[in-house]
Amino acid sequence: MPTTFLAIEPVWLLGGVGAVVLVLIFAGAFIASRYKRCPSNRILVKYGRVAGSKAAACHHGGGTFVFPLIQDYAYLSLEPQVIEIPLEGALSLNNIRVNVPATFTVGISTDPVLMNNAAERLLFLDDRKIREQAQDIILGQLRLVIATLSIEEINKDREKFMSLINENVGQEINKIGLELINVNIRDITDESGYISAIGQQAAAEAINRAKVDVAGEERDGATGEAMANREKVVNVSRESAMAAEGRKKAEQSQRIAIAALEAEAITGEAESKRNQEIAIAQRDAETAAARKNAERDQRVQIADAEATAIDGENTSNAQIAESNARLAEIRAEARRRGDVANATAQEAILRAEREQELARLSKDTLAPQEIEKQRIEIAAEAEAEKRRRVAKGEADAVLLKYEAEAAGIRKVLEAKAEGYRELMVACTENPQIAPTLLMIEQLPQLVAEQVKAIQNLKIDKITVWDSGNHGNGGGSTANFLSGLIGSLPAMHDLAAQAGIELPDVLGRVRRQQPTSDSERLDLKRVAKNTPGDPGGTSA
Repeated sequence: MPTTFLAIEPVWLLGGVGAVVLVLIFAGAFIASRYKRCPSNRILVKYGRVAGSKAAACHHGGGTFVFPLIQDYAYLSLEPQVIEIPLEGALSLNNIRVNVPATFTVGISTDPVLMNNAAERLLFLDDRKIREQAQDIILGQLRLVIATLSIEEINKDREKFMSLINENVGQEINKIGLELINVNIRDITDESGYISAIGQQAAAEAINRAKVDVAGEERDGATGEAMANREKVVNVSRESAMAAEGRKKAEQSQRIAIAALEAEAITGEAESKRNQEIAIAQRDAETAAARKNAERDQRVQIADAEATAIDGENTSNAQIAESNARLAEIRAEARRRGDVANATAQEAILRAEREQELARLSKDTLAPQEIEKQRIEIAAEAEAEKRRRVAKGEADAVLLKYEAEAAGIRKVLEAKAEGYRELMVACTENPQIAPTLLMIEQLPQLVAEQVKAIQNLKIDKITVWDSGNHGNGGGSTANFLSGLIGSLPAMHDLAAQAGIELPDVLGRVRRQQPTSDSERLDLKRVAKNTPGDPGGTSA
């Protein structure tokens, strides 16, 4: 027998060692399989029961142990995603719709707070759904930024435009765990061609200014310059009125958007409160469940105590009775606590539903009425401002018109005065030539005035009865025509009354010698009254 015992003992020891080794191998393999490493281009998200109050634990790089049953894991990719934003028809501050096609590069951030946001909102979403969420956020913020800038600020101050885009878009996409890597604005155009017209307008203004400067050296250039200035002021007034109208509309849209966001914030806040209270109620329920498990363990311990108390029936019965009494008390206390927890949770749920309903009523009923009221007030203010600016622009245009006409007349008179001055300088040697030249310049108008004396005579037919009496040297027909011509103002007489002697090329007037003493006296009387008449002096 001793020999047999010594032969069996080493086999038993070897079997025990082998079992321990197998257990250690399986345990090591199990631990190795549950230890998860995180690549550098991913974020390891461990969810389930994790330390702290967070819903998940995020790790970038390194590794962590994932406990079975109570924990699990997933990965979030850090690869950048390119999002095309084909923004068209965005309303600017001065009420001009612009097209701003852009490319945004975004990615999940490695910041601890932003990683937790991404784990809560983007986990298990594919790249297409992530891009759709980011695209909606970027489109809204890009339209909001454009609405706060005028078309000139968007086109000229690109640094301010990009700064506002990075600030607004970055803050919004951070809420879902993304960060803005790069923004590329490909082109900025507008439906009305206003941006391209800005450059053309600058070139045209330079050309017009040069033309106006050249025309200012000429005699009739002042009129064109005045008309250009008048059109410029009218256009500036019109554009200013349109800019004011667009600014008011943009402010109206901004107020409406802010009111809508505040309503959404109220609703979200009520929803968050409700979720928090529900989570507290769930934790209380879990506490109650743990308490029930403790009662179950207590029952097992009591049963063991009853099994070990068989030695004395009286003692065991007393212990059983005492244990039953304590058990009844514990059950009653647990039942009371469970009822209180259920009532508290129900009250919290009802309170959250009440707040949610109040928020919904405020958003659906009061907010639209307040927005409509503000819209009517803004529209009335914009209409009044538009009428004031239009009236002011029309008044300024009329004032500039009359100022331009006065300046043009003044330039013409100054040019004539300069011409008369040069004419007088040219006629220094013979001053009588200057009035003669001026009289010759006015001859077409004088002849026209002479023609007007008979142009309205309507003579359908002239019948002349010639008696044949030619004693005075002419017939009746000749006398009629000479009388008709004699009724016209004599050109030489008009010149003589003005103190001007016409040149010989226009003919000479032959003076008839007086035949009687009365005619000679009349001629002397006329000569005294008109000293410049050559005929009078000869008489």
